[in-house]
Amino acid sequence: MNKVILIGRLAREPEIRYTAGNEGTAVVRYTLAVDRRYNREQQSADFLSCVAFGKAAEFAEKYLHKGIKIAVTGRLQTGRYTNRDGITTYTTDVIIEEQEFTESKSRSEDSKDTSDGSRTNRSSADGFMQIPDDIDDELPFT
Repeated sequence: MNKVILIGRLAREPEIRYTAGNEGTAVVRYTLAVDRRYNREQQSADFLSCVAFGKAAEFAEKYLHKGIKIAVTGRLQTGRYTNRDGITTYTTDVIIEEQEFTESKSRSEDSKDTSDGSRTNRSSADGFMQIPDDIDDELPFT
């Protein structure tokens, strides 16, 4: 079985193209940065090439942008080609079957790239908002 499930952030803006023909099919490519954690002090990421076709490509073009956090499912596909210099180049792509948002739009807008490439988050450190004391009677739990 060839099945991949990933959660990460877009490392760059999606690039869309259309195939030749009367009814050209949309093809979008983007890079997904997926965290690879060894422990809390040491963190790195893998940058994976993703390709989507048709409606999934049109969705990516319309709604996805650099920095947004998404979950994707798909399959791995390898390939090879000979470049202009006669060197064989090998490729590995994630062919997207499904893609969905993993955070709200406001949360996504709260996480911004700074000029030095790091990320800031204006939400509280634990990820929860403060609930005012005067609405305790309206909460379904106590």
